[in-house]
Amino acid sequence: MKKLFYIILFSTIPLALQANQPKDWQLGFQEAASESMRDIISFHNNLLLPIIIGISVFVLFLLVYACIRFRASRNPNPSKRTHNVTVEVLWTLIPCLILIVMAVPSFKILYKQDTIPKADLTIKAIGYQWYWGYEYPDENIIFESYMIEEKDLKENQPRLLAVDNEVVVPVNKVIKVLITANDVLHAWALPSFGVKRDAVPGRINETWFKAEKIGTYYGQCSELCGIKHAFMPITVRVVSQEDYDIWLSDAKIKFAKDPTKIKVRKIASK
Repeated sequence: MKKLFYIILFSTIPLALQANQPKDWQLGFQEAASESMRDIISFHNNLLLPIIIGISVFVLFLLVYACIRFRASRNPNPSKRTHNVTVEVLWTLIPCLILIVMAVPSFKILYKQDTIPKADLTIKAIGYQWYWGYEYPDENIIFESYMIEEKDLKENQPRLLAVDNEVVVPVNKVIKVLITANDVLHAWALPSFGVKRDAVPGRINETWFKAEKIGTYYGQCSELCGIKHAFMPITVRVVSQEDYDIWLSDAKIKFAKDPTKIKVRKIASK
């Protein structure tokens, strides 16, 4: 019993251990790695939770009070009243005011997420059945990203989240992501960055993030897209600018969009 209590207690606290990927018994958000996600967590913890708890406690009090005050033994002749204007006005106005209080900061966060600043790097993510494809349009790079099978996992690679080709981005840079799909609806979601956008065939959606911490971050397709929906994870590796430049020089050869350009680079290097 004591062990279960500690599991429940610590699972509700967003610990540093919960960064980058989901953990067993986790109930809260993953640790924020971008300003957008910090805004979401602040909105949830500082506004939504107090409202939710307050309403829940108030409703519980009303239920208990009604059960005790108006039980049959105390009221052998029940009241026949059906209307109370004051109560009806209050239970209409108060919820409206609560929604307005919630809406104002919510709209600010949504507007901030939809207003994409000048991008330092643009990536295109394409959802397929059932894996992700990526393009770096300005760098002539294109590659596919498949989930690593459990039997092929290396040490520290999480099951159902690790992929063979990761998206690599520099830290503290604005990354613009163009999202679409080739077949059915998918959704590109990275909880630590506060990013989630539908991938719709024939349409390009946009989002952005600015990763503030070096590390590897995991997400998954968040749209029920078919039989292998749970097996198309998203992995983004955030590195320093120097490490990104090294990766980029190798990726331009390894993932070159036009194979003929590989020969040109090799000849130039000689």
